[in-house]
Amino acid sequence: MRCSLKRSLSAALAASFLLLLFLYGGSRQDQDPPEVELGALAPDTVLQLLQPEGAQRILRDTGGLSALHNVSYHLLAGSPSPHKKFLAVGLASVQRPRGYYLPATLQSLFKQSTEEELQEMVVVVHLADADPTWNVRVAANIAAKFAQHILLGRLLLIHAPHEFYPTLEGLKRNFNDPEERVRFRSKQNVDYAFLLAFAANLSSYYLMIEDDVWCAKSFLTAIRKALASQEGSNWATLEFSKLGYIGKLYRSSDLPRLARFLLLFYQEMPCDWLLVHFRLLLTQKDVIRFRPSLFQHMGLYSSFQGTVNRLEDDEFQADAMDLPDNPPAALFTTMAVFENYEPLKAYSTAEGYFWGKDPAAGSTFSIVFQQPARVTRVRVRTGSAERRGDILRAGVLELGRRRRVDGRDCSAYTTVGTFEKGSCERQGLERGVPGPVECVRIRVTRAQSEWLIIQSIEIWTTAGT
Repeated sequence: MRCSLKRSLSAALAASFLLLLFLYGGSRQDQDPPEVELGALAPDTVLQLLQPEGAQRILRDTGGLSALHNVSYHLLAGSPSPHKKFLAVGLASVQRPRGYYLPATLQSLFKQSTEEELQEMVVVVHLADADPTWNVRVAANIAAKFAQHILLGRLLLIHAPHEFYPTLEGLKRNFNDPEERVRFRSKQNVDYAFLLAFAANLSSYYLMIEDDVWCAKSFLTAIRKALASQEGSNWATLEFSKLGYIGKLYRSSDLPRLARFLLLFYQEMPCDWLLVHFRLLLTQKDVIRFRPSLFQHMGLYSSFQGTVNRLEDDEFQADAMDLPDNPPAALFTTMAVFENYEPLKAYSTAEGYFWGKDPAAGSTFSIVFQQPARVTRVRVRTGSAERRGDILRAGVLELGRRRRVDGRDCSAYTTVGTFEKGSCERQGLERGVPGPVECVRIRVTRAQSEWLIIQSIEIWTTAGT
């Protein structure tokens, strides 16, 4: 009798859960995913509700390396979309001795994205713990909290069974690391390798994060802008955080070989070091990191032995909607350039700055737009933390029209601001200088003995460019 009653109760709760999901599916898309009380249901039952055929096994043929050839994944929740998305966000998660940040990370990913952005994105979580009970329990918890995103194909929960893993015993102790750390970081490399292989065909681009991060508002739109600025370049990795392997962007077409690379050298060194070697092997010599950072580390306790980890990115900005547009432009200066600190480094949101020698009265730094633009706001910062004296001590900001025939400058300028303590920011420029402009220029008005570092030039525009 008790067994019959228990089965009836489970069936009733399951039916109620499915009814809630059905009703919510027809409701507004911008509301939070439903959270359903599932305490009376076993984790396996919860997953079956969202995955009626149980833990599906998905075959991914990445070719080339036997350990990645026909790996059989457990698809714990969700279903891959038949249509390729713009961006896949991938993260691996294991049981931590202290702290549990995965739900907060997923909440941030979804909450900080608009409905339009969510339609272009899929999040893939590799639940990679050696304890299958933990994986199922966490999958059920995530499925309950983010049911709507799973049903809409925005969230996939996967697991690569451990019979596919290479040995994690008797590994080389490079860098004199303890055996426990070598085993942890080696397994982590394999976790990511299997995650990358699974995600290779889901989207055009792949973003790597960790399971304990905050996201900037509209980070996907900011990534789109960054990609536009790199159009035509042969980059291998774009970085949107300066911490570890948080915020690393790859072309999805590169994921199969990156997965093979991590698996081939899994016991040699930590994942973030291997990612640097991969970038260099793909002939990208310099780091291309965009500022401000779009992702912030939030976890207090490390997934390795629960040690305290207070890492923070001091360049994180919570609202990516405020990022500048910086229209495509050519850059010119009359100052001598020191080494490879060329003008583009001041205008690009990638890491680096311009460094000019011996600024004289009348020296200029000109930005000539490819197309006229309606400029609304300009912000220029000079100097750096290491060389605070190399600021622009006397200068003006100018907007120009009537581009010259040689395309290197404009013939008519209007002064819109003066530099104070090395910085100049002006807003509402569309009111003072109506109509599109073709040039933005920084002009030195008094010679200075110190060299000039232009740290950043940020330009915002409005529609009708």
